[in-house]
Amino acid sequence: MAHCGLLRNYRFSDSSEAAEDIRGAKLYGVDDEKLGKVEDVIFDHSTGLIRYVVVDTGGWLSSERFLVPADSLKASVEHENDFEVGLTKEQIESFPPYNESNLESEQGWSEYEKRYRSKWESGPVMHRMGTDRNITPTTKQMEGSPACTTTGSASLGRAAGSESGDIERSTTTTDRIIPAGTDTVEISNSAVGIGGRWDTFQSRLRQRRKEAAAGCKTCTVGAVSERDSADTLRKAV
Repeated sequence: MAHCGLLRNYRFSDSSEAAEDIRGAKLYGVDDEKLGKVEDVIFDHSTGLIRYVVVDTGGWLSSERFLVPADSLKASVEHENDFEVGLTKEQIESFPPYNESNLESEQGWSEYEKRYRSKWESGPVMHRMGTDRNITPTTKQMEGSPACTTTGSASLGRAAGSESGDIERSTTTTDRIIPAGTDTVEISNSAVGIGGRWDTFQSRLRQRRKEAAAGCKTCTVGAVSERDSADTLRKAV
């Protein structure tokens, strides 16, 4: 199983590369609402591909931070060098709380990812946990929506029902986590074409993946000498 981890304090040494670092970029949600700043990334140590960005909310979220799958991001239309995602604060509050300790073991991370995915995908019709509220858009709600997009491995179908039922349900406020117009849901392993800053940073990270993962004690991607150097440095501090 591929191991994923944070970049933490790792920085690219070249000044031009440092300027392209996406950490510190702002993230905006629905209606250009500011959600926070990209604090870190969770990347696959074996490939260097970014799986998630870790967003620091600055305090509006009780758990302080939340994750966004890399392929759910887009370059911000309104803000140069920043990003956007089709989420509201209310939807983000329904995600399972993120904690760095989830990454300390493959089992812990796997269990967290399952809980995280369950908020994006739940079978053909999604419901708010503990209620019978349908939070998948109905056929009526889907009219005029853009073509479906794919963000991972499990499919999310449209809500079934008669035309009259669809019309009735279309008047009900939805808490759907996936933005309207999305028929299928998937947590992908990578994202490309998001924008110049992202693509350059991702390319640099793939090139430097062994160096960036050298301090990881869970996997053996980094060269032994690199890992030993990282351990020595930590002991000396």
